[in-house]
Amino acid sequence: MVSAEAARTTVGILGNIISLFLFMSPVPTFVQIWKKGSVERYSPAPYLATMVNCLVWTLYGMPMVHPHSILVVTINGSGIAIELTYIILFFIFSDKKKRVIVLLVLLVELIFIGVLTALILALSHSYKERSLIVGIICILFNVMMYASPLVVMKLVLTTRSVEYMPFFLSLACFANGLAWSTYALIRFDPFILVPNGVGSAFALAQLILYATFYKSTKRQIAERKSKGQVNLSELVVEGEDSAKKVGSAP
Repeated sequence: MVSAEAARTTVGILGNIISLFLFMSPVPTFVQIWKKGSVERYSPAPYLATMVNCLVWTLYGMPMVHPHSILVVTINGSGIAIELTYIILFFIFSDKKKRVIVLLVLLVELIFIGVLTALILALSHSYKERSLIVGIICILFNVMMYASPLVVMKLVLTTRSVEYMPFFLSLACFANGLAWSTYALIRFDPFILVPNGVGSAFALAQLILYATFYKSTKRQIAERKSKGQVNLSELVVEGEDSAKKVGSAP
């Protein structure tokens, strides 16, 4: 019979793999941004929220805070590097206003994690106390990460289009939430269970929205392309008429 610890390790490894897919899921979005040379109406909120989430979870998993949590550290350490790459790309292809916002938020996040680490190590003298404090903060930021696409969900409801709500990001969030909820249940850890349970619910809501507005999004894109073709044909006709007038002039 498989021990609880072995099962937890297996699920944790699976959670690492799924989380890696979660972190990599925005790649198609950033390929489009790269090609267009603009972030258009995409929001930096999910990437900034994920960044600070990875920072606090890496702190939570450190041996001096919550021992025997190496799988938490490995995936969130990787997440920091990946999210920083996205934020840099977002900064490059944004306008001046968005650049200032991104830079300020990132700076606040780095200052926050630095101050938190210093205070925890200086004022808390037991693993239980450090785990409790950092764990509560992790719950807040983890829920914030999962809830950050709510900004985009509002746009979806307003425009009846999911064009700017990446499907693979929502799907990866849902799978990630389920995996880590299972991990937390095997050896009960409320600090991991609560945010990932809530995250699964948020991600499911996003998937339902995607299914609801998928067809209307296709119609809107098709209509936009059709109008573009009509405008182009009108320009061609106008050009031909102008040429005829020029040719008939004395």
